[in-house]
Amino acid sequence: MSSDMMQAGVVVEPGTFAIEPRAAITDIPKGWVLIDICAVGLCGTDYHILEGKHPFLNYPRVIGHELSGRVAKDGEGWSAGDLVLVNPYLSCGTCRACKRGKPNCCSNIEVLGVHRDGGLIPQLAVPSGNLYSGEGLSVIQAAMVEFLAIGAHAVQRSGVGEGDTVLVTGVGPIGIGAALFARLKGAKVSLLDVSPQRLTMAAERFDFARGHTSVADAITATEGEGYDVLFDATGHAGAIEAGFPAVAHGGSYVLVSVVKDDITFNDPEFHKREMRLIGSRNALKADFDWVMSAFRDKLIDDAALCSSILSLDELGEQFSDLSKNRSDLIKVIVKLQD
Repeated sequence: MSSDMMQAGVVVEPGTFAIEPRAAITDIPKGWVLIDICAVGLCGTDYHILEGKHPFLNYPRVIGHELSGRVAKDGEGWSAGDLVLVNPYLSCGTCRACKRGKPNCCSNIEVLGVHRDGGLIPQLAVPSGNLYSGEGLSVIQAAMVEFLAIGAHAVQRSGVGEGDTVLVTGVGPIGIGAALFARLKGAKVSLLDVSPQRLTMAAERFDFARGHTSVADAITATEGEGYDVLFDATGHAGAIEAGFPAVAHGGSYVLVSVVKDDITFNDPEFHKREMRLIGSRNALKADFDWVMSAFRDKLIDDAALCSSILSLDELGEQFSDLSKNRSDLIKVIVKLQD
């Protein structure tokens, strides 16, 4: 491989992952920063891209949006060697959402690894404003911040507080993040998942009470009153619809996951409960900051979150199997360098 080429992890087409050469970056736009990628977290989005299930993607695509790295050279307020993590949501800055301080739901948003090539590659250029200092974190922790920030953002959107009862449906990485940060807010958190295996894992690794495998059981545990806040992180339309009866009168339902389908619910029940239905998308800088603070204060256990650390070559060998057998995984990290 010549010095002007790099090896990248590419989903060539649905079902096909390859390690392919990409040209080294030589033209860096003004206001952007070149970083050496250190670690990349594999996300449900990456698995969906491999499986051909992502609705907003053109192939081939260099995947990877949960990124930590080191600044390659001085510039734009950064010094060479600074540890950074990447906010992968590239917003336009001019739409109504951006002007109102909500770049996470920008009308023209581009997400690294989805709408444009991502960070499963040795070097990547990103806007300076999308880099946050990872000082005090390891490169592995820094690569975990983005997915946890999605859960943290949902918790902030919910208004959950001390003593509230919370049900998190879907005990994958995003659901676990929401559960952890709801607990940090002082809520009493319960879990719901169809997989007893995932519930056991969450109980053992994060000291949650053994969860529920049905909505009916989860409601029964509240003596029929339901939960002050319910977070859905299932990505399943049927599960979202089934969750409405579990929301208490005066409670909130936060949809963290996104599905292609229409969602229906019973309007009289919705109004009788004066329920709030809240969408939660991506994360804001404040959410990233909260996650980083939690890591620095040792309120979140990164070792419990990390299922395995692979090289790029090992990912090439294992990606398909990981995608098919991810029920016992939380976060797989691909480490490119220290």
